[in-house]
Amino acid sequence: MKLNSKSNYSIKIRSSFFSKVKQLIKKIVEDKRQKFISSVLGLSVGLFIAEHFLGRSGVLMIFILSFITSFLLYLCIRNDLKGNFFWQIFILPFFYSLAFGLFYLLIPARYITRIIMTTFYAIGLYSLFLAENIFTVSSIRTIALLSSARTVSVALTLLSYFFLSNVVFSLHLNLPLTILLISLYTFPIILQSIWIYTLERKLFSNIFWVVSLTICLIQIAVLLWFWPSTPTLLALFISGIFYSVLGLSHVWLEKRLFKGIIWEYIWVISIIFLVLVFFTSWT
Repeated sequence: MKLNSKSNYSIKIRSSFFSKVKQLIKKIVEDKRQKFISSVLGLSVGLFIAEHFLGRSGVLMIFILSFITSFLLYLCIRNDLKGNFFWQIFILPFFYSLAFGLFYLLIPARYITRIIMTTFYAIGLYSLFLAENIFTVSSIRTIALLSSARTVSVALTLLSYFFLSNVVFSLHLNLPLTILLISLYTFPIILQSIWIYTLERKLFSNIFWVVSLTICLIQIAVLLWFWPSTPTLLALFISGIFYSVLGLSHVWLEKRLFKGIIWEYIWVISIIFLVLVFFTSWT
């Protein structure tokens, strides 16, 4: 009888333990925030492995991780996307992961450096996932966090654009290839950046505006290709121009394009131009 009692008690403990484990797994699967955290941790580990152990051969894995980033975002928010699907929300997560992964190749191959970069990547990606979720919900109803989500998105967009531009200019390719690569990420990133202020359902609803801004940045890139400066300075300058034209577009969409705001962006362009000229080696 005592043995049976102990056996039943042991069975109850195991049953209770497995029940709690199942509830925890169910909570992780169902809770959106937990999904974000799990996805970010997995992608961060994947990025670190690709860069630390595979080196330059990990470039293919970086592209795969970039597609997985958008796919995991879809899995996390697919319930909110039912009947309210937007392709635009997957653009920045893809290029964010791609930018960090490729930029890894330009930094010193030190253990502590890559840990710091991976940490920044994880924090930024989690913030980006939250922002994209807010955009999805805001397309249905107005929420107070929309302004904060736009700020986060713009900041990560600018960082991604700088990293990608730095990589492209560091390759020292011929002019046609350089322009092609810059066009491949400039157009979709601008498309996403305009969408976060319009939240329109159609993918190419502002196609003329997006194409116009893309052409402007391509023209700047052509001029920079001939400029005798370092890739970092060139990327900094074109990113400053990108920030200015995008900022002016945003205030125009918000109907706040006042004289004072225009002058603020003119000052930004002037400062980054002076930095480019001053730090360029003319010898």
